Amino acid sequence: MAQVPQTFFDALAVRTWCGLALDALGRAREEIDAINVYPVADGDTGTNLYLTVESAATAVEAVFTGYAAEGPEGPALADAARAMAHGALIGARGNSGTILAQLLRGMAQVLAGDGAARADGQGLRRALRTAADSARRAVAHPVEGTVLTVASAAADAAGEARGDCGQVARAAYDGARTALAATPDQLAALRRAGVVDAGGRGLVALLAALVETLTGEKPEGPAPGAYRNTAGTHARARPGTPARAEHGQPTGCADGGGAAEAADAGPAYEVIYLLEAEDAAVERLRRRLDGLGDSLVVVGGDGLWHVHVHVDDAGAAVEAGVEAGRPHRIRIAHFGAGDAHGPGAGRPPVERAARAVVAVVPGEGLAVLYTGAGATTVLARPGEPPASGELVEAVRRAHAHEVVLLPNDAELRHTAAAAAEQARAEGLRVALIPTRSAVQGIAALAVHEPERRFDEDVVAMTSAAGATRYAEIAVAERQSWTMAGICQAGDVLGLIDGDVAVIGDDVTATATAVLDRMLAAGGEMVTLVLGDETPRTLAAHLETHVREGYLAVDTVLYQGGRQGALLLIGVE
Repeated sequence: MAQVPQTFFDALAVRTWCGLALDALGRAREEIDAINVYPVADGDTGTNLYLTVESAATAVEAVFTGYAAEGPEGPALADAARAMAHGALIGARGNSGTILAQLLRGMAQVLAGDGAARADGQGLRRALRTAADSARRAVAHPVEGTVLTVASAAADAAGEARGDCGQVARAAYDGARTALAATPDQLAALRRAGVVDAGGRGLVALLAALVETLTGEKPEGPAPGAYRNTAGTHARARPGTPARAEHGQPTGCADGGGAAEAADAGPAYEVIYLLEAEDAAVERLRRRLDGLGDSLVVVGGDGLWHVHVHVDDAGAAVEAGVEAGRPHRIRIAHFGAGDAHGPGAGRPPVERAARAVVAVVPGEGLAVLYTGAGATTVLARPGEPPASGELVEAVRRAHAHEVVLLPNDAELRHTAAAAAEQARAEGLRVALIPTRSAVQGIAALAVHEPERRFDEDVVAMTSAAGATRYAEIAVAERQSWTMAGICQAGDVLGLIDGDVAVIGDDVTATATAVLDRMLAAGGEMVTLVLGDETPRTLAAHLETHVREGYLAVDTVLYQGGRQGALLLIGVE
């Protein structure tokens, strides 16, 4: 059904555009995923763009719903534009989604800043220009032949157009299509594979939706496969390994132009988080992260930022965010072996892994530990448990037919169960192991063997988790009744299997008492996970205590980061 033309760009046009763009990316995302080869075959650009626009569309719908509840008058253009930009910012996925969030933010700055109820052709031209320029500034080392090039070409073409918003949008779309077709001439990686830039292809889909929004007519799009050159050699992208520099500086490239090539080695982790911080702190953060890794994109403003970087030291990237402000919604992904930058480079890529593990972890240190073992992680901050939607997104991000889900928190069992059911409805095979602590998850992950039958693997992991008693040492925040008596604010609490078992005034004495109680029933392995605020001498004391008091019991120590508890203890 044809859309009703909208000569001006107003709040309703924002809403319509988000809906049409989401539909367009839903149809095109598999194609976009498949042509994502620069600089390594990644296979998730279409999905990342779709999820980013989905978040933007949801935010705009929320604004319209709020106004509908108050009366017949709808939201202003500024309200809808800001909601679109904010939704994209908090929901941005991957490098491509982060850049798209900045494109939408640049448009919103113009559309909301004018204070008018609607924008004309001149306003839309300025919005597109600001979008392209701000996205380019957000990328630490821009490279031509990417979505940045396509966005600039769209803005240039729009700047030459005259007339209403529909004419400007059509000119931008035509300019973007022409630029997209030329991207293989700018990047040798694209030319060899016989494809265009995946992020640029996504932007063309969004601009086609904008034309349909403003003219009521769907522009003529490319025929299926039109953006593939049969002279190139292109294997389908391998999902599950986030792009190292999808639209930013490729590893080992000294400048931002020309047919840049990726180096033979790249960082081990992709780190993404939202950050609440002041502008000056973010500038310092940019410089520090640029020195730590590559593919750096920092977008946002007004106190809220979205940070994306590829690094070897994920903990250092998160710590840099902590020094700059308050990071949250932290996601750390490990670049697994077998991609073009790691062991097994040059082997034919696979479309989807057979099996993956998705785990909720309470601290950055544990996130690095879990991702290093091959798991996809979701970081849970104290007082900020992940929603089921975040767990479902992590299951999708794992790119596997079979997924083992480790909630690592008794209070997350219902949330994890809802996420597992939703993932199963999407055709995935998901097993939920009811781990109640991260140390139980470590035990389960230690016996995980993706080569054996799924049911056998789940049984082994469940048995290992169930055979691990867990405890934590924390500080009481207020007076309360416990299984061990009344505690006061500031008391040191020792919780065993979720219940308070020891109340003390000294961290070392309380932790020792808890460990003795746990080992009284026997054990072969003690796992200690230290938080950032744990006394430095505690680990050495407990290791010595176990070595001298319990024969044939081994101790392993991990740094958990900002995990809430002072210490996590596991006894297997």
